[in-house]
Amino acid sequence: MRQRAIWSAVLVVGLALTGCGSATNSGSSQGGSDGKLVVWDWKSGETFAASYLDKAKADFTKKHPDVAVEFVAQPFDQYYTLLGAAIQSGKGPDVMLFNGGGQIRDRVDALVPLDEYVADDRKRLAGWDAFTKDGKVYAGPVTLQGHPVYYNKAIYEKAGLDPTSPATTWNEFVADCAAIAKAGAKCFALGNKEGVGIQFWLSSMASSTLTAQEYDDWIAGKRDWTSANVKRIFQLWKEAGDAGMNSDGANSTAMFNDSFALFQSGKAAHVMGLMSDVGHWQDFNEFLTADKLGVMKAPVVTAGTTPSLPYDGGIGYGVAKWTKDPKVAADLVRSLTSTDALKAFYADAGAIAADTTIDVSQGGPAVATILSELKGGKPALHVALSSKTLDLMGRLSQQLLSGSVTVDEVVKQLAASDQAG
Repeated sequence: MRQRAIWSAVLVVGLALTGCGSATNSGSSQGGSDGKLVVWDWKSGETFAASYLDKAKADFTKKHPDVAVEFVAQPFDQYYTLLGAAIQSGKGPDVMLFNGGGQIRDRVDALVPLDEYVADDRKRLAGWDAFTKDGKVYAGPVTLQGHPVYYNKAIYEKAGLDPTSPATTWNEFVADCAAIAKAGAKCFALGNKEGVGIQFWLSSMASSTLTAQEYDDWIAGKRDWTSANVKRIFQLWKEAGDAGMNSDGANSTAMFNDSFALFQSGKAAHVMGLMSDVGHWQDFNEFLTADKLGVMKAPVVTAGTTPSLPYDGGIGYGVAKWTKDPKVAADLVRSLTSTDALKAFYADAGAIAADTTIDVSQGGPAVATILSELKGGKPALHVALSSKTLDLMGRLSQQLLSGSVTVDEVVKQLAASDQAG
């Protein structure tokens, strides 16, 4: 069985590498191989991305009519494994999609710094920091990604709570969750099968638990994992699980999209979601009418803190070092982050685009609340961590929920991983 699994993984990687760019063939010096640029992502196969890609391709064709563009949609759960194999072989796509933070920062050796190509876009687009390392930009931001706490106003009403005034302190929140349980719903819809739930929890709860100095130090790389407030975030994660506040079977429930389905179906009152194109306000509006979808700040855990919306650059496209003409590939990145393309992405996918010139005022009450919080928002804590530390945190979070590890053991291991880089 193990040999078959290994062979399957090798086969998937081999097949993926057949959709590679200019490193795999000789060809035109313009663009990728034979006048073609190959793009890897996990979005282009989605129907909601069709108009976005059409706009981006049209913009690029105006500048480079002789260069073809091929999008190869990879499965997200295997994406970084496939990309890692491509990088290791030096044979991969010309342009590739990344999540902001550790996933791109850990791979900048394989990417072209884009500063000289995207200088004209710096004021129009937000979210650059998530794609920056050592002062150099490695991807153009497509979306802004944040982690609002959404809540179902209908469940609040059923539980006898005021849907216009969600709890502002943790103790009040726990009391509200008890009322929600009596009304037949769980407090949180949680999916942690991928180990991602803890990332959302860490970033959502950080501004209400850490002092302002602790928060700023964390983002600056001066992280004190032994801080009582840092430990408190993980302790609350465990306490919420032990108290039955989460939806059943969180460690066996996929966040994408099973946990969000639990929230949409009214089985849980809250979810720490996204503000991009999945698990977000527009996605929820399909089943939960806009007037019943609320957005709240994380309840205060540490007195004196000021909760804010955590957000960064969400996803962005970078250029591989092996592409034959980095300028042409960078032009494709600029087309993928052009205003017309991002307008389409917002309209069809509901993503909060990185383009700050786009009017999103018609998005409804939830998106209006999210946008009002952006000015005071700070970077998300988990985005500052390496992909290695995030993977470890995911595994440890599962063990915390199952009771097989202590909070002290968790922060000790995470501190060691973080310090090792």
